[in-house]
Amino acid sequence: MQEFKVDKHNTVVAEWEKTRSGFRHVVILMRDGREIDRDKVTYQNRTWESFEFESALQKILSKHPEIKPAVKKKFFERASGHEREKIESQFRTTAMVAKMGDLFGKTEKEKADWKTRMLKAGIPELILPEDWEQLPDAEKNARLDKIIEMMQAKHEKKKKKNLEEVS
Repeated sequence: MQEFKVDKHNTVVAEWEKTRSGFRHVVILMRDGREIDRDKVTYQNRTWESFEFESALQKILSKHPEIKPAVKKKFFERASGHEREKIESQFRTTAMVAKMGDLFGKTEKEKADWKTRMLKAGIPELILPEDWEQLPDAEKNARLDKIIEMMQAKHEKKKKKNLEEVS
């Protein structure tokens, strides 16, 4: 269960429920502690949202014109920005731990195995090529290093931008 504060009077309580053919997100709009409305969105496989419960939140808030559009817009900007920061932080951490394979591994195989395990643990959705096991260990490391570099580059770019804004 997760709570989303929309404004000083409105909060949405969201939860995930298993169904026979998939799952659903159930949302309850609370105003000053009282239930005002309830809705759900059902999925068969997975969602393609920028943050968890996004579709269900949009659905319930769109039914309530008394909540000003500017308040809704600000709420969704806050919610999606927070989730994006959380994901970027997870990527940075995963990349840093995966990169340690260069320190812990003595052989190319050990390095590649470590990096692969850490990336799979940090990014469960990671799909490796079908011929991954047939690739030479040096090629695996080169490809894994590119993934790690890409995960770190976004953070470095953001850090550089923040430093420029301060200067």
